[in-house]
Amino acid sequence: MGGPVPLVPPVEHPQAVATPSGTRAGWRGWIITAVDLLFPPFCPVCRVRLDAGRRDPLCGACWEHLERIPPPVCRVCGRPFGAFTDGPGRMGGMPAVHLCGACRAHPPSYSYARAAARYGDVVRQAILAFKFGGRRALAAPLGDLLAETAAVIPVQGVDLLLPVPLHRRRERERGFNQSRLLARRVGTVWGVPVRADVLARAAATLPQTDLGAEDRRANVRGAFTLRRPGVVVGRHVLLVDDIMTTGATAGECAALLRDAGAATVGVVTVARVV
Repeated sequence: MGGPVPLVPPVEHPQAVATPSGTRAGWRGWIITAVDLLFPPFCPVCRVRLDAGRRDPLCGACWEHLERIPPPVCRVCGRPFGAFTDGPGRMGGMPAVHLCGACRAHPPSYSYARAAARYGDVVRQAILAFKFGGRRALAAPLGDLLAETAAVIPVQGVDLLLPVPLHRRRERERGFNQSRLLARRVGTVWGVPVRADVLARAAATLPQTDLGAEDRRANVRGAFTLRRPGVVVGRHVLLVDDIMTTGATAGECAALLRDAGAATVGVVTVARVV
C-alpha cells in the first residue's frame, strides 16, 4: 500500500525532481528528460505540451485552474455556502461551522465529508480521463489535490483510509479502481495506512451518473458488504472516492461502518457537485 502509482507510457511521465547529478534520483531526472524529448508529454485535459509548473500528467495551468473549495462550508457534508461573506469565516452573520439545511433535516450517516474541489470543467475532464481513458498517472495530481483536504479535517486522528470499492466485474473492465489509487497516493502523503480489503461491492449497480437523488439512494441500497468488521471497531476511518454528488454511496458505506462499531466515519473526495 502507498507504493508508486502505475504509469501508462509513453505520454504519462513521473514528475521531474531537481536532485544532484550522480544520485539515483538524479539519473531518473535525466531519463525523464530523454523520454520527454522522444515522446513529448501532453496534458490529458487541454492537450498543451507539459512545461514549467507541470504536475504530471497535468500541465501547470490546469493544476492551477482546479476550483478549490474554500470555507465557509457545512461542517458535516462540506457543501460550500458561497462567496458572500460579511467577515472572515462568516456568511451573513453565520459561522463557517454552520450546518446546511439538508444536514439539519436529514443528518447523514457519516460524521463529516470534505471535497478538495468543485466539479468544474478541468477536474471533470481530468477525472473522466482517469476513470474511462485509462490515464492512471492522473492518480498522482488528483491524489495530491485530495490530500489538500488535510487543512480542514483532523488527519492526525485518522486510523485508516478505505477506498470505496468497485464491483469486481467493473474493476476487471476498467483495469483498476480509481478510488484505491487515490487512497494509496493520499496515504503516502499523510502517512495513514490504506485498507482495500474491508469494504466490498456485492452488487453490480447501475451507473449513478444519470440518476436522481432518490434513485441514487435506491441504487446503492444493500450494494456493499463489510468483509472485516473487526478492523474498524473503535477507529476513525476515512472513506476515499473521486466524486460526491448526492452522498448516496458515501452514506451507504458509512452506515455499514458505523453499524460495525467505527467510532468516526469521514469522507474525502477529489470533487463534489455543487
